[in-house]
Formats: sequence, structure tokens, C-alpha cells
Amino acid sequence: MNPLYVSLGCAAALLMAGGLATPLGDWYKALRKPSWQPPGWAFGPAWTIILGLAAWSAALAWTAAPDPAARTSIIILFAVNAAFHFLWSPLFFAIRRPDWALGEVVFLWASLVALIVGLWPISHFAALLIVPYLLWVSFAAFLNWTIVRLNGPFG
Repeated sequence: MNPLYVSLGCAAALLMAGGLATPLGDWYKALRKPSWQPPGWAFGPAWTIILGLAAWSAALAWTAAPDPAARTSIIILFAVNAAFHFLWSPLFFAIRRPDWALGEVVFLWASLVALIVGLWPISHFAALLIVPYLLWVSFAAFLNWTIVRLNGPFG
């Protein structure tokens, strides 16, 4: 099976799961948000591009991996990242705990650094494809922190 198709399928599943875990109800609409927050419509396309680049990265790294041990490492790195990627939305939106999501985003960010570091020896280009994801999560973490600061305490 083509690794690009597999990684794109995984990215699509993660996008759908994240979307389902992101109820934008009255609670979210009532939160105070900074004036510099991107419009709501921008998040879907941004995540689609970012996860598409991550899928491309996974396929490149898989193809460039020198041995089964390297492929196992690639799977672990991307699986850990996917778990932390998914966890953020239910924490913030479904459970309504932006403060917990802010704590969790540290692990998501670290999983991206681990991906870049882990992929670099296998494929520099695959590692570089993760950089936009890291930058977006860094921005999202600052946005999350600002929302917590403007609205806390929660719970």
C-alpha cells in the first residue's frame, strides 16, 4: 500500500475526529477572545494544510527509513503526536476547560519538536514539513493562553 495514501487517510481521520470533538456552542461564542484571533473559518483550511504537510512528511520519512526500526520510530512519533493533537479539542471545547487544554498543548508542542528531531536524520525535508505545524501550534498555544487569561478561572 502506498505510504502517502495511508498517511493522508490517517490525517483525514484526525481532521474528522477533531472536528467532531469541537462543538462551537454558545459557551465558546461567549468567551472573550483577543482581537487578533483569526476568523473561525480560517481554522479548517489551516488544519487541513498543516495535517496534509504532516501526512506528506510521514510518507517521505517512511520511504526514506533505512530499516524496520526506523519505521517503527516514525510510527511511534506520529502516533504520539496524533494522540496529543486529538486530546486538545475535547479538553477545550467539549469539557470546556481551556486551562486544561493549555496544559495539554505543552505535550502537543513537545511531540512536534520530537517529530522534527526524530525525522531529521531520516529525511531533512520530512522534518522541515513539520515546522509549519509547530509554528501554528505555538500560535494556538499563545491564543489558548490569552483566552485563559481573559476568561479564567474555569471549572
